[in-house]
Amino acid sequence: MRIGVISDTHLSASAKKLPDALVDGLQGVELILHAGDWVSEHVVELVEQIAPCEAVAGNNDGQEIIERFGLKKIVTVGKFRIGLIHGDGYRKTTQERAREAFRDEQPDIVIFGHSHIPFHETIQGMLMFNPGSPTDKRRHPRYSYGIIELGDSIRAKHYFYDSKV
Repeated sequence: MRIGVISDTHLSASAKKLPDALVDGLQGVELILHAGDWVSEHVVELVEQIAPCEAVAGNNDGQEIIERFGLKKIVTVGKFRIGLIHGDGYRKTTQERAREAFRDEQPDIVIFGHSHIPFHETIQGMLMFNPGSPTDKRRHPRYSYGIIELGDSIRAKHYFYDSKV
């Protein structure tokens, strides 16, 4: 299964579309996982035009998004368990908070966002994956998203682009 991974879209209610590079890159995915900070609920519809979506809310999301998606979940895809969380908080790094949030569940993959910095590392048997942001690169030089392919094993890769138009 091919899964698109995004987080931190940070799009306002006036945004009419997702970046072209993101939409093109997600063509053919069977599922999209979003790790929060949608900012505007209409962005969910833009994402769902590409593929079905599982998600969580982030610290910049309103009550509607929190009630719709929750703050933490495990999504089972085939034989793989994927933890999904935004990762905001105050102590430790974003990836440490995300990993500790799933310490008891021990999923195969933990997808998180919040920092807007792409991250891809296996720690204590869990793939920790932050796709970065497709619209708000902050301290990173390029916008990004991820693709995870699940088959006999897990393959994850970041994709980068320069224009959010």
